[in-house]
Amino acid sequence: MNPATSDVQLRERLSKDPAAILVEHMSGPKIRHQFAVAFEPQMEIHLAHCLMLMQQEIIPQQDGATILGKLLELCDNGADSIEIDYTLEDLYSHIERHIVIALGADVAGRLHTARSRNDLGVTTWRMAIRQRLLDVRESLLRLRAVTLDLAEAHAEVVMPGYTHSQHAQPITLGYYMAAFADVLERDARRIAAAYTTNNCNPLGAAALTTTGFPINRQTTTDLLGFDGLVENGFDAVASRDDSEEASCALAVLGVHLARVAEDLFVWHTAEFGLVEFGDDFANVSSIMPQKKNPGLLEFVKKEAGHLIGSSTQVLAAVKGSWFTDASDASDGGNEPMLEACATAIACLEVLAGGLQSMEVRAERMLDLARTGYGTMTEVADTIVRESGVSFRVAHNIVGKTVVAALAEGLAADELTHDMFERASQELFNRPLGVSPEALHDALDPAENIRRRTVTGGTAPAEMRRMIAAGRERLATDRARLEADQGQVKEARARLFAEARAAASQI
Repeated sequence: MNPATSDVQLRERLSKDPAAILVEHMSGPKIRHQFAVAFEPQMEIHLAHCLMLMQQEIIPQQDGATILGKLLELCDNGADSIEIDYTLEDLYSHIERHIVIALGADVAGRLHTARSRNDLGVTTWRMAIRQRLLDVRESLLRLRAVTLDLAEAHAEVVMPGYTHSQHAQPITLGYYMAAFADVLERDARRIAAAYTTNNCNPLGAAALTTTGFPINRQTTTDLLGFDGLVENGFDAVASRDDSEEASCALAVLGVHLARVAEDLFVWHTAEFGLVEFGDDFANVSSIMPQKKNPGLLEFVKKEAGHLIGSSTQVLAAVKGSWFTDASDASDGGNEPMLEACATAIACLEVLAGGLQSMEVRAERMLDLARTGYGTMTEVADTIVRESGVSFRVAHNIVGKTVVAALAEGLAADELTHDMFERASQELFNRPLGVSPEALHDALDPAENIRRRTVTGGTAPAEMRRMIAAGRERLATDRARLEADQGQVKEARARLFAEARAAASQI
């Protein structure tokens, strides 16, 4: 007997179909979104749950095999094989009705034994988000590799280092890129941690207290490729810190991408002229024929704002709900979370491609480093080392010399030993005590860089060490990602193999 759809439904408590206005604004968009992004993970959950029910002898083996056969057929045919009916509330309702029509309520209805839409829903979204986070981690690895390549290639390309938008001390472009690589490594660590939080199985919590049936939650955990359980049933359906943590990690990543994009944006101007992006990563003006706009950087900066907004939306969806299952908490953060993953991937890929296209104006960088006053710290340090005065005395001597030089319109590479000598006499009535040769070396930006040999400094040998260590950590993170990807892939293959084997018992 195959009962009509109206005989077996989820709305038996209600006497009317959903109002048209609810369908238009609430359930309709929700259903379309679920069909687009949740069908595959939800089907895998159905398969795993059915296999577990069979293994625990909670449902008859024949009924389980019949259900598995219909589920596998639906997996093969895809979501498009189900006609959307907006009188139903969600994707699950469509799938249940589909198999009830095919198998009858007595057989198909056994699939939902020891389960609720509560634990089914949060498990579905954890699986959907899990895959997106794997994709984000993949793109982030690629950008880290690009920045380390640039750090190595430009380890001795001297440029000004800026603080407060002013010349501070000489650095190299490689040093800057190595710093960016380190920031991205920490971003990767945060996102990997969010993945670990996400990749735990809530299935088996049912509505909120688990179930009186003797289910085995470890079985579905293994079949679905999770690392472990969200053990407490109440926690499993009430908490959404999986999305909260992940969305915040992506927002932090976006902030970091935008800050570097802003630096590059300024460096790309004619006034700075430090870098130029490839024509294939630039935009033009519709009216000004001379324009070459770094549109990729504007894209990254703009989308970083969306990442911040997505995290706010995820947190806001949860913060006003009771600590239990509620649609605003369980559903409200799903779309912004998935959108955040897509946005992050776009930013990472665009910036990686742009950096690979970037032409570095090394001569311009060196010229700014020579003529700017970034070497003054090393001049003061040299006075301390050579003459034995305190750093504050040396700071005063150099400061007075700079003020006089700027008044004369001199660049840093035009400063003379006599100028520093005169400042020392006027301020402290004592000779400078530094040779012209030592002062000349201190005014050389490249020498400034070579002298920073302490851990984390700019010296070429230290740069080589840091880059090599960064590459090792990148390889470790690559291996971890591949292990996580492999775990999910292998679990899915095992799930379908076991499901097909069990279904063949019909």
